[in-house]
Amino acid sequence: MFKQPNITFYHVTDWQRAKKFYGETLGLPVAAFITDEVGWMEFGEKNGARLAINLWRGPEPVPPKEGGAMVVFEVEDAFKAVEELRRRGVRCDDVEVVPGMVAFATFYDPEGNQLQVAGPPPPAK
Repeated sequence: MFKQPNITFYHVTDWQRAKKFYGETLGLPVAAFITDEVGWMEFGEKNGARLAINLWRGPEPVPPKEGGAMVVFEVEDAFKAVEELRRRGVRCDDVEVVPGMVAFATFYDPEGNQLQVAGPPPPAK
């Protein structure tokens, strides 16, 4: 019945700020862009899973930012990824480590939507 996950999207209210954050701050490639009037833009590889933003036009309130799906980006080093995101002005939580399993951290787009980076844990000492 299903093939594979295709798109995960977040609602945004400040369209221009969101486009700049995902495209410029995070440096994600644009996979699809309809129009500013439609308010739909996809980032990632055209034939792979994509992250999209959708301009929220109401009715209020905007759907909750917490408790839903979360996009997780695979990285080689979660600590370095957080350091670079912070250098770019992105709000990030500290890296958490599950020994022998994963190192991950939550970061936030300008509207408070949660995303994560996840990579291998540091070597055991």
